[in-house]
Amino acid sequence: MSQTNPSRDEALELLHAYNLSEGLRSHAYAVEAVMRFIARRKGQDEEKWGVIGLIHDLDYERYPDQHCTKTREILLDRGWPDEYVRAVISHGWGICSDVEPLSDMEKTLYAIDELTGLVAASAMVRPSRSVLDLTLSSVRKKWKSPAFAAGVDRSVIARGAEMLGITVEELIEDTIMGMREVAGAIGLKGSPEGP
Repeated sequence: MSQTNPSRDEALELLHAYNLSEGLRSHAYAVEAVMRFIARRKGQDEEKWGVIGLIHDLDYERYPDQHCTKTREILLDRGWPDEYVRAVISHGWGICSDVEPLSDMEKTLYAIDELTGLVAASAMVRPSRSVLDLTLSSVRKKWKSPAFAAGVDRSVIARGAEMLGITVEELIEDTIMGMREVAGAIGLKGSPEGP
């Protein structure tokens, strides 16, 4: 691949080659959708933000102990632009990467990665099992219960919101709205009217 910006189709093909788990694929689609939603709202390059969101956990299934490190190798071997590689690696800052998120795009990915998990878990326990009728207050309630979705690092989300200069509530709203756009693809369309 040349140094041209990779397309969504190229990113999707790569994602599917390295991730067979439907759960990991759904997470990638959710992060992509939120990245696209926020990029659109900010007047940024929706395609670029979306592709980076889609590919951010590329190495997680095959190389969980080398998360971010292997992704860097894979993308560089394929000639992906440095900006894309850096953005993807920065989402692991302080966890599995020393690349600090600096651009608005990088900060957004860092902030919403964990949050999509909390939003998905919050939707799954609703009678509707849907993100379409999920509210900010419902997610905030779950946020305050550390035992709920215990694997979600709330400190990363809060730090990301602070880096973006917005409240956690604003970030949750954007994440819900972005995930609604792909509710069917991520298994969270449910039945908004209830069971």
